[in-house]
Amino acid sequence: MHPDIQAYHTTLSATDSDICELLAAEICKHLPKAENKIWHRHPVWFLEGNPIVGYSKLKDCIRLLFWSGQSFAEDGLQPEGSFKAAEARYHDVKEVNTKDLQRWLKKAQTIQWDYKNIVKRKGQLEKLGNF
Repeated sequence: MHPDIQAYHTTLSATDSDICELLAAEICKHLPKAENKIWHRHPVWFLEGNPIVGYSKLKDCIRLLFWSGQSFAEDGLQPEGSFKAAEARYHDVKEVNTKDLQRWLKKAQTIQWDYKNIVKRKGQLEKLGNF
């Protein structure tokens, strides 16, 4: 894990840090080839330059975000924003279901929209691969 992500965790409360430590460990375990770094002030994992998953501190929780998550067809993820992202929110580390997270991370590797080139395409998303 990138040292900047570890530093991000130290800025959080103990409860939020526990959630983020678990999320980071699971993401790194199941996306071992993904680059990770702080991007727009939050931890994000990328595959070939395309943002896949990240998390951030909201007022009362930690939000886990999958950029292509709306295409996963998963009940545990809620639509977020006007593109294809979906999220899960956590208030306590006990709420993180690692089996669900593992399944979502597996889907994140094969179900991707091309966010890397969204500016070049003037806000239009295209599928990467056949899903």
